[in-house]
Amino acid sequence: MSALVIAGASVVDGTGAPRFRGDVAVADGRIQQIAPPGTLSGGGRIDADGLVLSPGFIDMHAHSDLALLTEPDHAAKVTQGVTCEVLGQDGLSYAPVDDDTLAEMRQQIAGWHGDPVGFDWGWRTVGEYLDRLDGGIAVNAVYLVPHGTVRRLVVGPDGRPATAGEREAMGCVLAQAFREGAAGLSAGLTYTPGMYADDAELLALLRVTADHGGFFAPHHRSYGVGALEAYAEMLRLSRQARCSLHLTHATMNFDVNRGRAADLVALLDEALASGQDVTIDSYPYLAGSTTLAALLPSWAAAGGTDATLARLVDPAARERIRVALEETGSDGWHGVRAQWHTVVVSGVRHEALRSAVGRTISELAAARGETPSQVFLDLLVEDRLGTTILQLVGDEEHVRLLMQHPTHCVGSDAILVGDRPHPRAWGTFPRFLGHYGRELGLLSLEEMVHHMTGRPAARLRLRGRGVIALGNVADLVLFDPGTVADRATYDEPRQPAAGIEHVLVAGRATLAEGRCTGDLPGRALRRTADGRAVE
Repeated sequence: MSALVIAGASVVDGTGAPRFRGDVAVADGRIQQIAPPGTLSGGGRIDADGLVLSPGFIDMHAHSDLALLTEPDHAAKVTQGVTCEVLGQDGLSYAPVDDDTLAEMRQQIAGWHGDPVGFDWGWRTVGEYLDRLDGGIAVNAVYLVPHGTVRRLVVGPDGRPATAGEREAMGCVLAQAFREGAAGLSAGLTYTPGMYADDAELLALLRVTADHGGFFAPHHRSYGVGALEAYAEMLRLSRQARCSLHLTHATMNFDVNRGRAADLVALLDEALASGQDVTIDSYPYLAGSTTLAALLPSWAAAGGTDATLARLVDPAARERIRVALEETGSDGWHGVRAQWHTVVVSGVRHEALRSAVGRTISELAAARGETPSQVFLDLLVEDRLGTTILQLVGDEEHVRLLMQHPTHCVGSDAILVGDRPHPRAWGTFPRFLGHYGRELGLLSLEEMVHHMTGRPAARLRLRGRGVIALGNVADLVLFDPGTVADRATYDEPRQPAAGIEHVLVAGRATLAEGRCTGDLPGRALRRTADGRAVE
């Protein structure tokens, strides 16, 4: 196969080292030569004068578990320069499952992924799911075993501690998933059923994870009241299990945590100084995004979808929920009392509810002449828990401070479905480069690229990826450093980025001159049998 030459690029290699101008030749999916500008020739050529060539960006926290299969050209991420995503996040996904668990997952996380009509749900194991990804996707994918899904498979939906036998059974399921190629364990400890796990359960699973060379990626128990304590709990359990830890969408939200990001940084630095293996990721926006049902108190969500919906129409249970939300502060709302003006409906499953999109719960209540809690509860029932929301609870100081931390990676946490999904679905990586890098100068371009390439590749133990070096896989992006920027907004979120010109996955173009090619060279990247690498 003749080489493709990327000529005269400003090469930022992903290590954090200073950029240099050069020609890079790609053939057979790998980087074959790196030479001074003007010295290489080949069968194909991209004139990269004025452009930066970097490794492809790695999204450390993605919710593309179905999107990669339903829309495999994956324009939302390809147009940002993404060449690899980490799936199975927040403890909830679609493998490993049995028929009952799959039915419950489809209902519970429809707000994250949709529930496409006529879709083929033919897999049940992690290995079978990864095989489906191998059938043709635009970017590579790494899979984390979702703790909540495993718990639902073994324990069921009940809100109770797992027995010793159930802990052992979950450990066996987890070990099998690692043997089939999973890279780590995720958890969603503010979501059912993961929130019901106690220390004994988490420690047992973290030890299995460590034994297989994986890492733990928890959505921990609180990002509001008790956030610092929740981070400390994850650090403590990981340290006890001798398991590597990656803290996903790391931040301290809500008014109660204003000015406390430095406390989290101090906690991280203390752990690092003690020798603990810890990394974090974050997204460069203030709003969060989840399902409306996630705000319910844990007791109200116990037992699965049908049990939850039954409580939502019971007058006594509705009042108990209201008190928990508005007077005492519920665990579903991270211990903070409900702030209805911060909750914006971003997507609904049922057409009749479309008029709610783009409006806060407070605005809907005023328009209907009802209380906010009544609107909240009725919307959950009418949409069968399928509503997605934005939560306006972030803090700019926290975003800036945490993205400069030496363990930081970038994760979009992007929900791709809904009428008005969070703009981070289309804008995370160019916003990091453009707004926070070029405009605010928080980090150098070399540091920015390292956060999105070499550092996450090291966390994932990707073999031959994340760095521009001879023999490495040619997952590459060419972008204009002077114009790269996010164009997605809260009102118009599905807008491709500016300045991303070319994207290669294993040497094949998924984006050429700013346009998706439709080529599908991506695949599932699996953990090796010895647990030492993912390839």
